[in-house]
Amino acid sequence: MISIRRARPSDATAIGAVHVAAWRSAYAGLLPDEYLAGLSVVRHASVYGRGIADRSEGHAIFVAVASGADAPPGREAGMVVGFSSGGRARRPSMAEGEVETLYLLDDYRDRGVGRRLMRAMAAHLAAVGCRSAMLWVLAANPTRWFYQHLGGRLMAHEVIHFAGMALPQTAFGWDPIDSLLAATAPAREG
Repeated sequence: MISIRRARPSDATAIGAVHVAAWRSAYAGLLPDEYLAGLSVVRHASVYGRGIADRSEGHAIFVAVASGADAPPGREAGMVVGFSSGGRARRPSMAEGEVETLYLLDDYRDRGVGRRLMRAMAAHLAAVGCRSAMLWVLAANPTRWFYQHLGGRLMAHEVIHFAGMALPQTAFGWDPIDSLLAATAPAREG
Protein backbone atom coordinates (compact mmCIF):
# COMPACT_ATOMS: atom_id res chain seq x y z
CA MET A 1 0.00 0.00 0.00
CA ILE A 2 1.19 3.52 -0.74
CA SER A 3 -0.11 6.32 1.44
CA ILE A 4 0.32 10.06 1.09
CA ARG A 5 0.74 12.21 4.20
CA ARG A 6 2.29 15.44 5.37
CA ALA A 7 6.02 15.05 6.06
CA ARG A 8 7.28 14.73 9.62
CA PRO A 9 10.69 15.82 10.94
CA SER A 10 11.74 12.15 11.07
CA ASP A 11 11.24 11.94 7.26
CA ALA A 12 14.00 14.45 6.41
CA THR A 13 16.76 11.90 5.76
CA ALA A 14 14.50 9.70 3.62
CA ILE A 15 13.36 12.75 1.64
CA GLY A 16 17.02 13.73 1.10
CA ALA A 17 17.75 10.20 -0.15
CA VAL A 18 14.83 10.29 -2.61
CA HIS A 19 15.97 13.70 -3.87
CA VAL A 20 19.52 12.47 -4.54
CA ALA A 21 18.37 9.21 -6.19
CA ALA A 22 15.79 10.99 -8.35
CA TRP A 23 18.27 13.63 -9.52
CA ARG A 24 20.92 11.03 -10.36
CA SER A 25 18.35 9.16 -12.43
CA ALA A 26 16.41 12.00 -14.08
CA TYR A 27 19.34 14.33 -14.73
CA ALA A 28 21.97 11.84 -15.89
CA GLY A 29 23.27 13.27 -19.16
CA LEU A 30 21.66 16.66 -18.43
CA LEU A 31 23.86 17.72 -15.51
CA PRO A 32 27.59 17.02 -15.13
CA ASP A 33 28.41 13.56 -13.74
CA GLU A 34 30.71 15.08 -11.10
CA TYR A 35 27.88 17.33 -9.88
CA LEU A 36 25.46 14.38 -9.58
CA ALA A 37 28.10 12.24 -7.86
CA GLY A 38 28.66 15.02 -5.31
CA LEU A 39 25.02 15.25 -4.23
CA SER A 40 24.76 14.69 -0.48
CA VAL A 41 21.84 13.00 1.28
CA VAL A 42 22.95 14.63 4.55
CA ARG A 43 22.99 18.13 3.03
CA HIS A 44 19.59 17.66 1.38
CA ALA A 45 18.14 16.14 4.58
CA SER A 46 19.17 19.29 6.43
CA VAL A 47 17.43 21.50 3.86
CA TYR A 48 14.27 19.40 3.91
CA GLY A 49 14.31 19.23 7.70
CA ARG A 50 14.08 23.02 7.77
CA GLY A 51 11.43 22.88 5.05
CA ILE A 52 9.25 20.50 7.05
CA ALA A 53 9.32 22.90 10.00
CA ASP A 54 8.71 25.99 7.83
CA ARG A 55 5.02 26.62 7.39
CA SER A 56 5.38 30.26 6.33
CA GLU A 57 3.97 31.29 2.98
CA GLY A 58 1.75 28.19 3.00
CA HIS A 59 4.76 25.91 2.63
CA ALA A 60 4.23 22.15 2.96
CA ILE A 61 5.96 18.88 2.10
CA PHE A 62 4.04 15.66 1.43
CA VAL A 63 5.53 12.17 1.30
CA ALA A 64 4.50 8.92 -0.38
CA VAL A 65 5.12 6.00 1.97
CA ALA A 66 5.19 2.40 0.70
CA SER A 67 4.32 -0.36 3.13
CA GLY A 68 3.22 -3.98 2.99
CA ALA A 69 3.49 -5.53 -0.46
CA ASP A 70 4.50 -2.18 -2.03
CA ALA A 71 7.52 -1.72 0.26
CA PRO A 72 10.98 -2.85 -0.79
CA PRO A 73 12.06 -6.18 0.76
CA GLY A 74 13.01 -5.73 4.39
CA ARG A 75 11.15 -2.42 4.67
CA GLU A 76 7.60 -3.65 5.23
CA ALA A 77 7.03 -1.08 8.02
CA GLY A 78 7.11 1.73 5.46
CA MET A 79 9.57 3.71 3.40
CA VAL A 80 9.39 7.17 1.83
CA VAL A 81 9.44 6.58 -1.93
CA GLY A 82 8.53 10.06 -3.15
CA PHE A 83 7.68 13.58 -2.06
CA SER A 84 6.36 16.94 -3.19
CA SER A 85 6.84 20.41 -1.77
CA GLY A 86 5.36 23.80 -2.42
CA GLY A 87 3.65 26.87 -1.12
CA ARG A 88 2.76 30.37 -2.25
CA ALA A 89 4.43 31.12 -5.59
CA ARG A 90 7.85 32.71 -5.58
CA ARG A 91 6.65 34.74 -8.60
CA PRO A 92 3.09 35.77 -7.76
CA SER A 93 2.67 37.35 -11.20
CA MET A 94 2.66 33.83 -12.69
CA ALA A 95 0.35 32.03 -10.23
CA GLU A 96 -0.68 32.13 -6.60
CA GLY A 97 0.72 28.71 -5.65
CA GLU A 98 3.80 26.78 -6.74
CA VAL A 99 4.76 23.13 -6.72
CA GLU A 100 8.48 23.41 -6.02
CA THR A 101 9.46 19.72 -6.13
CA LEU A 102 8.02 16.36 -7.11
CA TYR A 103 10.41 13.40 -6.96
CA LEU A 104 9.89 9.64 -6.91
CA LEU A 105 12.19 6.66 -6.75
CA ASP A 106 12.31 4.97 -10.18
CA ASP A 107 10.53 1.81 -9.00
CA TYR A 108 7.47 3.88 -8.05
CA ARG A 109 6.96 5.76 -11.32
CA ASP A 110 4.00 4.98 -13.57
CA ARG A 111 1.97 3.74 -10.61
CA GLY A 112 -0.12 6.84 -9.89
CA VAL A 113 2.08 7.98 -7.00
CA GLY A 114 3.13 11.23 -8.68
CA ARG A 115 -0.49 12.05 -9.48
CA ARG A 116 -1.45 11.48 -5.84
CA LEU A 117 1.40 13.70 -4.61
CA MET A 118 0.31 16.42 -7.05
CA ARG A 119 -3.25 16.12 -5.76
CA ALA A 120 -2.11 16.46 -2.14
CA MET A 121 -0.14 19.58 -3.03
CA ALA A 122 -2.97 21.07 -5.12
CA ALA A 123 -5.46 20.45 -2.30
CA HIS A 124 -3.07 22.06 0.18
CA LEU A 125 -2.49 25.10 -2.04
CA ALA A 126 -6.24 25.52 -2.53
CA ALA A 127 -6.76 25.22 1.25
CA VAL A 128 -4.29 28.06 1.90
CA GLY A 129 -6.14 30.28 -0.59
CA CYS A 130 -4.24 29.76 -3.86
CA ARG A 131 -6.59 29.92 -6.84
CA SER A 132 -3.91 28.96 -9.39
CA ALA A 133 -0.73 26.89 -9.40
CA MET A 134 2.44 26.51 -11.44
CA LEU A 135 5.76 24.72 -11.52
CA TRP A 136 9.08 24.84 -13.32
CA VAL A 137 10.67 21.82 -15.01
CA LEU A 138 13.90 21.53 -16.98
CA ALA A 139 12.94 21.59 -20.65
CA ALA A 140 15.05 18.46 -21.31
CA ASN A 141 13.56 16.53 -18.38
CA PRO A 142 11.89 13.47 -19.94
CA THR A 143 9.12 13.48 -17.32
CA ARG A 144 7.79 16.93 -18.32
CA TRP A 145 5.05 15.12 -20.30
CA PHE A 146 3.52 14.18 -16.93
CA TYR A 147 2.59 17.81 -16.25
CA GLN A 148 1.11 18.19 -19.74
CA HIS A 149 -0.89 15.01 -19.15
CA LEU A 150 -2.32 16.63 -16.01
CA GLY A 151 -3.51 19.57 -18.09
CA GLY A 152 -0.64 21.92 -17.31
CA ARG A 153 -0.57 24.77 -19.79
CA LEU A 154 2.73 26.12 -21.05
CA MET A 155 3.28 29.48 -19.35
CA ALA A 156 6.90 30.52 -19.89
CA HIS A 157 10.42 29.53 -20.88
CA GLU A 158 13.65 30.80 -19.38
CA VAL A 159 17.29 29.83 -19.00
CA ILE A 160 18.76 29.27 -15.54
CA HIS A 161 22.42 28.89 -14.67
CA PHE A 162 23.03 25.81 -12.56
CA ALA A 163 25.98 23.47 -11.99
CA GLY A 164 28.05 25.59 -14.37
CA MET A 165 25.55 25.19 -17.19
CA ALA A 166 22.86 27.24 -18.91
CA LEU A 167 19.71 25.14 -18.69
CA PRO A 168 16.39 25.94 -20.38
CA GLN A 169 13.36 25.42 -18.18
CA THR A 170 9.64 25.56 -18.82
CA ALA A 171 6.78 26.66 -16.57
CA PHE A 172 3.44 24.86 -16.58
CA GLY A 173 0.34 26.28 -14.92
CA TRP A 174 -3.17 25.47 -13.84
CA ASP A 175 -5.65 28.35 -13.64
CA PRO A 176 -7.95 27.78 -11.93
CA ILE A 177 -6.34 25.35 -9.50
CA ASP A 178 -9.56 23.32 -9.72
CA SER A 179 -8.33 22.07 -13.11
CA LEU A 180 -5.34 20.41 -11.38
CA LEU A 181 -7.60 18.96 -8.68
CA ALA A 182 -9.87 17.53 -11.39
CA ALA A 183 -6.93 16.10 -13.36
CA THR A 184 -5.57 14.34 -10.26
CA ALA A 185 -8.91 13.09 -8.89
CA PRO A 186 -9.01 9.39 -8.00
CA ALA A 187 -10.33 7.22 -10.82
CA ARG A 188 -13.95 6.23 -10.38
CA GLU A 189 -14.70 2.56 -10.16
CA GLY A 190 -17.73 1.25 -11.86
